[in-house]
Amino acid sequence: MLKEFKDFIARGNVMDLAVGVIVGAAFTAIVNSLVTNLINPLLGIFVGSIDFSNLVLTVGSAHFRYGAFINSVINFLIIAFVVFLLIKLLNKVLAKPAEKPSDPVPSAEEKYLQEIVELLKKQEK
Repeated sequence: MLKEFKDFIARGNVMDLAVGVIVGAAFTAIVNSLVTNLINPLLGIFVGSIDFSNLVLTVGSAHFRYGAFINSVINFLIIAFVVFLLIKLLNKVLAKPAEKPSDPVPSAEEKYLQEIVELLKKQEK
């Protein structure tokens, strides 16, 4: 069982996934910093509050922190947009240029049919 586990861990897909998760976590930290330090102050100019996490709705003894939810939504949208741009860039870089289709070599059957068409055209004239 230990050998099977070792084979499973050593497979490329598992390693790729681990690298993706680690890079994703680091990337999330960068985007969170972007949102906290640049986007929220910019939005705060228009909304009047720099940090949305302080927005709370209190009903009785319950506190609904909708500002934290707004921060999470902003983070998600920015991360999704940056990933979209990254994938779009990778697709452009990795895309193979389309090969120009060469003139196909006609088969013997197509040659005979072409000759028949030419003979029929001559007979019509």
